[in-house]
Amino acid sequence: MTKPAGETNRTVVHLLRHGEVHNPTGVLYGRQPDFHLSDLGREMAETVAAHLADHDVTVIVASSLDRARETAAPIAAAHGLAIATDDRVIEADNYFEGKTFGVGDGSLRYPKHWPKLINPFKPSWGEPYEEIAARMLGAIAAARQSARGHEAVIVSHQLPVWTVRSKLEGRRLWHDPRKRECSLASLTSLVYVADELESITYSQPAAALLPRASKTAGA
Repeated sequence: MTKPAGETNRTVVHLLRHGEVHNPTGVLYGRQPDFHLSDLGREMAETVAAHLADHDVTVIVASSLDRARETAAPIAAAHGLAIATDDRVIEADNYFEGKTFGVGDGSLRYPKHWPKLINPFKPSWGEPYEEIAARMLGAIAAARQSARGHEAVIVSHQLPVWTVRSKLEGRRLWHDPRKRECSLASLTSLVYVADELESITYSQPAAALLPRASKTAGA
């Protein structure tokens, strides 16, 4: 999207959650390798690429995880860009990674895992929210500097995106995961004028595809 005259000091950083992942066993895949986009996930990535086709994207960044890079690929191709890797935007570390999470047949049926749930405010089961926010803020600052006067896309994961948005909006970082506004292939767009954050907007370019998405665990 071409900038109007006088808006060269305006920079946009889009935080893009990856598309749907092929996860037939329903584990919390976290940072594990070899979890790739499903066919629907690839369709989501193409949909977002089409949505951003006329935007002034000059930088695209992704975590090193397969699902993030596969989501970034069609956007990078559309703008003739290489994908930069920045693991400050990687999925949060989690004790339950590689396990199914829940009561019934999930990990929570076993008392040995219960101590990991004692402090939801930190949280006790994984990387502290404040550390997630700090690393995301660092990655956003770097992308904004590289794309100054243009737009950057950072492909990340649900918890890091929601955590840094909460930080920027002045909300507490601990939260109910069911209430995150960060659906698959959604954009959380940070608009800066010079070095000041002017606004945060949320959009779902792939909203029409979401009813087809599976409910398996992961982010």
